[in-house]
Amino acid sequence: MATTCVLGAQWGDEGKARVVDLLADTADVVVRYQGGSNAGHTVVFEGETYRLHLVPSGILRRHVTCVVAHGVVVDCATLLGEVEELRTRGVTVGDNLVISDRAHVVMPWHRRLDLLREEQAGARAHGTTGRGIGPCYADKVSYRGIRVGDLYDPDWFAERLRMNIEEKNRILVDAYGEEPLQFAAIRDEYRDYAERIAPFVGDAVTLLHDAIDDGREILFEGAQGVLLDVDLGSYPYVTGSNSCALGVPSGTGIPPRALDRVIGVAKAYMTRVGAGPFPTEDEGEDGRRLRDEGNEYGTTTGRPRRCGWFDAVGMRYSVRSNGIDEIVIVKLDVLRGFERLKVCVAYDTPQGRIDTVPATASALSRAVPVYEERPGFEEDVTGARRPEDLPAAARDFLAYLEQQCGAPISQVSVGPSREQIVRLRGDT
Repeated sequence: MATTCVLGAQWGDEGKARVVDLLADTADVVVRYQGGSNAGHTVVFEGETYRLHLVPSGILRRHVTCVVAHGVVVDCATLLGEVEELRTRGVTVGDNLVISDRAHVVMPWHRRLDLLREEQAGARAHGTTGRGIGPCYADKVSYRGIRVGDLYDPDWFAERLRMNIEEKNRILVDAYGEEPLQFAAIRDEYRDYAERIAPFVGDAVTLLHDAIDDGREILFEGAQGVLLDVDLGSYPYVTGSNSCALGVPSGTGIPPRALDRVIGVAKAYMTRVGAGPFPTEDEGEDGRRLRDEGNEYGTTTGRPRRCGWFDAVGMRYSVRSNGIDEIVIVKLDVLRGFERLKVCVAYDTPQGRIDTVPATASALSRAVPVYEERPGFEEDVTGARRPEDLPAAARDFLAYLEQQCGAPISQVSVGPSREQIVRLRGDT
């Protein structure tokens, strides 16, 4: 039995779904353990491109059981739309998908408040996707949340719904001058959702415990990245959940000792979406080139991503705080043609030079990257399949990243297709 967590080791959008897709060949269970429909996962499978948000990437394989665990906040409309699109494209979605009855539900007021708060913040906006994820997590920890299982107890659901509407209407009407929420309309809407998602709802905690006891291969699929973690990330410019490996036990109910391996996925450069500090951001020609060559636009929103050079300080922080056993580097091919490749190895701050990520966003925003440079490469690497197929400068760059990050690089992607992988070690 092996339990493996695949997480983003940077600021999200690292290409985790592709790694999960490769590992799903031998997995029995694939689990989303946090996040919501704000997360976009793009998978190319058998020549088809699939953009997933809530359904785990393993759904493309019939032998895999896919679990949306209780650490995820579930937007029922998005989930049902995703299921319908998959079925339309010939993908089987039935008893191979399980939605935890303990997962919290994104409600209409979550999306409205998300957008209103962003609009009110103006230039200080957080940069959320507007999907209601943060407000849903906020209700979860303030005892106002509605869980999937609550939808199947009409009296209890009505009581929870009425309490929320009374409270949220005071905010929407009095603070924002918005139209009030209507109890009957929302009750009926979510009764319909409950009926439609019922075939997928189950006790995911027990399912995972049984899978561990039976020695099955389990793959935990993270969303966003370590530097966006609500506790470890650049707070408050973070997501609403623990997007690191620490989120696996709390988001699924498995014991910490049951997690065997952690794989961190990172681009050969850095990107970030939305507001927040980004020490290695390049707002000049190199940043624009990375964006164009890497097609750096959000899967969920289509927003252009901010781009910059590889930040080894952030990666070391991710490796140490998550116990990352191995790193997968993606998009090495995007770096072709750069004369020099920059790597940030430390930050200069008003207090002096540091080699770790400071706790506050204000301190990180003042950090000036200290770069070391490696020779670039001109050769086309998209056809490489073995380490020796890579140019010497590319191999040197990868060896240097290993040294700086403190964990071995097990494989490297050299193009968007599934087969465009160079395995440096192991069988990841």
